[in-house]
Amino acid sequence: MILALSVIMLFFEAGVSSSSSSLGLENRIFQYIDLHQNEFIQTLKEWVAVESDSIQPQLRQEVTRMVELTADRLRALGATAELVKLGSHKLTDGQSLLLPPLILAELGKDPQKPTVCFYGHVDVQPAKKEDGWKTDPYKLTEIDGNLYGRGATDNKGPVLAWINAVESFRALKLDMPVNLKFIIEGMEEAGSLGLEELIKKENQRFFSDVDYIVISDNLWLNNRKPALTYGTRGNLCFSVEVQCGQRDLHSGTFGGIIHEPMTDLIALLDSLVDTSGRILIPGVYDDVASLTEEEKKLYEAIEFDPEEHKNNSGVKKFLYDTKEEILMHLWRYPSLSIHGIEGAFHEPGIKTVIPARVIGKFSIRQVPHMDISIGERQVIQYLEDVFSKRNSSNELKVSVPISAMPWVADINDPLYTAAGRAIKTVFGQDPEMIRDGATIPIAQTFQNITRKSVMMLPIGAADDGEHSQKEKISRHNYIQGTKLFAALFLEIAKLHGQLQEASNTKTTN
Repeated sequence: MILALSVIMLFFEAGVSSSSSSLGLENRIFQYIDLHQNEFIQTLKEWVAVESDSIQPQLRQEVTRMVELTADRLRALGATAELVKLGSHKLTDGQSLLLPPLILAELGKDPQKPTVCFYGHVDVQPAKKEDGWKTDPYKLTEIDGNLYGRGATDNKGPVLAWINAVESFRALKLDMPVNLKFIIEGMEEAGSLGLEELIKKENQRFFSDVDYIVISDNLWLNNRKPALTYGTRGNLCFSVEVQCGQRDLHSGTFGGIIHEPMTDLIALLDSLVDTSGRILIPGVYDDVASLTEEEKKLYEAIEFDPEEHKNNSGVKKFLYDTKEEILMHLWRYPSLSIHGIEGAFHEPGIKTVIPARVIGKFSIRQVPHMDISIGERQVIQYLEDVFSKRNSSNELKVSVPISAMPWVADINDPLYTAAGRAIKTVFGQDPEMIRDGATIPIAQTFQNITRKSVMMLPIGAADDGEHSQKEKISRHNYIQGTKLFAALFLEIAKLHGQLQEASNTKTTN
């Protein structure tokens, strides 16, 4: 009991003695960030102008240029930045294409300081003005305090905000309170090819002295309250191919006398979910964790407006009405989405053809405790059963081109404590503790391989429209996000020191 009280007093005394000095330091840094916000936005404008689309092969050089630009920026801050070659990959047409290099950078090697590793990516989703953008997607445009452009929030803005925070310390000639490492890639939007292998390879070298890993590649739950993310869903992507022959056929000559691939495919896709969105594949829900009273209370405490979320999406109605039901079906229950059909005629007008081969694409967002290999077997078996009942003469092939595990972290980890304090300092309120319905594979990859503390710390608001024709980050979130990262450095150093002192006291006693 006496030992426990002494440890608590150490935390309290350390917090009181350092609060006034850290407050003055934070104010200096925050003032610098405010004074230089237009410069930070100008740099983001330069980054957005690079069409670093990792999906389209013809833009691969732009992705590489963006990675090199980022490395140069880090070197200008005094970091050592290594461009690691990841080899090549094969395209669908069989051609081989070089992957862009990946950045491994370091700033500071003080053994007395904690080491924080930041992960980010500088590649983007495809974007064209004719897709429905009101502005040029590669020309950062400020409208009513919002900075519109591809990559503004996903993920160039957050990457730059982290770099801006470091720059603020350097410009003020302040000692960095933590050692920093960076791992920044250019293939996240295309599946992070080569990343997992590199993390395994570097686990005993680059990551050996890392204490904490921070990812900022998602969004708040709403537009007002900052958030800390402690879990994401996984993703199991399927490709369903139905083929009847080697060439397309005339519907007037063959319609009515053959099993058409498109008809088979539509029937297969239609069998996947019911009208309430529930997945119809047997066994899918077997490994989903039961809802506990403790977890239920977490959802009840979250500030979430279903109407606002509906307005952000542009849809008229959700499948569920209450806040709790909506959040649970976004975060803790699996979902199935159909994404498209390849091989079908999709241009304006009518083409009276029977496609010889069509490929349907859908995915299942998995949740913790669901197993990828089991899910794959369940889906393939189900589709083969449905297809066999159609007595079709066509050929069916089901494959899994991409899969990623779900992720969940311990919200009582010191890293989350430090981030919560930093958020309170910058935004004046405690963060919302949330999960994310999307999939960010790198979080689970880091946690599984490095066994380090991993946290997701978003700075973008819920209406930032990542991947959409309205992608943006607000000036406010971009600048306050820069302050948040600067405050996080200080809070991690402070908490790390307190934990070490408490540990030393415990050892002495």
